[in-house]
This record gives sequence, C-alpha cells and structure tokens, in this order.
Amino acid sequence: MRTVLVYTIVGLLAGFAGHAQNRMQPPLAELPMAAPATVGMSQDTINKVLELIRTNPPNDFRGLVVIKDNKLVVEEYFSTYWRETIHDIRSAGKSVTALLLGIAIDQGLVKSEEQSIYDFFPAYKKSSSPDIRIKHLLAMSSGLSADDDDPDSPGRTSNWLTSMDWVGFALSLPMAFKPGEKFAYTDVCPMLIGAIIEQKSGKTLSAFAKEYLFTPLGIREYYWYTAPNGSTVPMGNLYISTLDFARLGQLVINDGKWAGRKIVSAEWTKKMGQKQLKLENPFADNYGYFWYASTREINGKKYDYVFASGNGGNVLFVVPSENLVVSVTSSAYGQGYGHFRSHNIFKYVLRSIVTR
Repeated sequence: MRTVLVYTIVGLLAGFAGHAQNRMQPPLAELPMAAPATVGMSQDTINKVLELIRTNPPNDFRGLVVIKDNKLVVEEYFSTYWRETIHDIRSAGKSVTALLLGIAIDQGLVKSEEQSIYDFFPAYKKSSSPDIRIKHLLAMSSGLSADDDDPDSPGRTSNWLTSMDWVGFALSLPMAFKPGEKFAYTDVCPMLIGAIIEQKSGKTLSAFAKEYLFTPLGIREYYWYTAPNGSTVPMGNLYISTLDFARLGQLVINDGKWAGRKIVSAEWTKKMGQKQLKLENPFADNYGYFWYASTREINGKKYDYVFASGNGGNVLFVVPSENLVVSVTSSAYGQGYGHFRSHNIFKYVLRSIVTR
C-alpha cells in the first residue's frame, strides 16, 4: 500500500511540475499565446480537463496543445515531457505522408492521385495487373491482400518489414477485392506512397520532409525511422513534439500556408479530409486520404472534423469551422484506453467553446 501511495504522489508531483514548467515556455512569433477566454473558450472547462489528466492514472499521458484562431491557448506537458521532447506518434505518421504526397504533386513529381501505381513501378506490371491508383492507396482500398487487422493476411507488416524489397513484396501479393471497393487497414498502402515519393524525388522520405515540410514549419527536432533497405518508414515511427504535431494541424487549418508561405496546395489539404469510404469505427465515421473524418454533436452543436491517429492515443484533431487544432500525445501503446482518453479530451475541448 505504501508503494502505491509513493508512486501516486510522485506521479501527481510530476504532473504539477510539468504544469508549472509550461508557464515558463517562451512565446512563439508565429503562434502568439492567448488566454482561452479571449478566443471564446471556457477557462473553467480547460482547467477541468487538465485536472482530470493530472489526477487520473496511469501516468502515460504526455502533452496537450490547443490552437484556436491562430493563437496558442493551451500548452501543457506531463511527467518528464516538455516543449522540446519528441515522441513517437505511430500511425499518425501516415497523415504526414499524405501531406508529403500533396507537396510532391505540387512539384510535378506526381501528376495526381488518379495516376496508376504502375506508372512508377512498371517492372511489376503484368497483363493481369489490377487498376490500382494512388487514390486507392490513400484510401486504404488498394485491394491487395494486406490487412493488418487480420493475423492470417499475407500482406501484414510483420511479413515484409524486414524485406529489402518492400515494393516487390507488395506488388506480388494476390488481390483480395477490387480496388476502391472497401477499406482494409494496412501499412502496405502508405509504404507504396512513400516509395513513390522517394523514387521521384531521389531523397529518403525523411529528407524530403525535412526540406519541404519540417524546416518551413520551424520543426527542428524530429526522428523518422529509416529501415536497413534505406527507405524511411512512411506508415509511422515518426518522433515529433506535441507542439510540432499541432503545427501540422495548423498548416491544414491555414489551407496549406505557414507564415504566409505556401507549403502545400489548399486543394490538397481539403482533399485529404474528404470522405472516401465509410467506417465501422467508434471514433470515425469516414476515411479520407490517410486522415479520418467524423462529425460529433457537443452542447447541441455539430462539429465536422478530421484527425490523424496513432497507436497509444496520439491524435491530431482539426476542426476547420472553429479554426481549432488539438494535439494530443500519449504513451498508452497497445492499450485501448489510450484512444478513448484522447477522444474524450477532445470532447472536453469542444465543450469549452462558448456557443453563441
């Protein structure tokens, strides 16, 4: 009992220490700090959710950043985390890969999402090859026999990740259904998108991201795992800070611009969140291009939003109608409560908006 009490006290002290540390964060020129009340949000509701995070175990919640009307209104970290701490956002990295594809399209490296994947990998094309297009990869509807929710699927990530020829493995898979017919969650799809960008740019995906996305956004600290075959893992394993995670959401809110500079086209930022396929999912109604899309009613008002989602409860919420970005990081890897907690925190943030 004494041991449990000690750990509880230590956890609470760590939480309050983190809270105090947040008050000392230096201001950011591109994201001026503001009190929630100045942007129409209830400070009491924000305080309530922060108190719930600090006082409810387990202590694996890492950070919460809220940007409203282009102002930083909440920036809170927990335990030993702070503004500069980078964190594995897992499969939310897929949504970053979608942004990078938009940049590649802007640069003319890729014509559009309607392009056949065999335009990039002609050596694998056969007379019987299906009509798989980039849009099918983006919507997780390639039809390839790859389903990471099915332990018997031949295209599960564990079957190809150690291979030196990812593309060859993927394009030798049998077909499970017609491209575009339905949703099947698989790392094969973002892997092929990453391979297209790397082939056309002549850079690793990590280097491409640094030059055309991270550096322009002021993201200095990050780590993106590169496999032994020399390719960056485009389906996840991107380590980034909670604040920089939020910057990516603000880029979407700002129609692809940062500090007045175009990073990716507005058309693409909207297209990523357009509903492609319906989902049977407790958190999302639809799937777009490596982004989820959903609608929730809070306090009698409906909110349409998109979000990037990664194992452990790492979620980036974007609510265009409210000019709102909510970045949540958590280390509850492999634990179902991680996603429920993050989505509940998001609901609290929506409740804090003072309806008129």
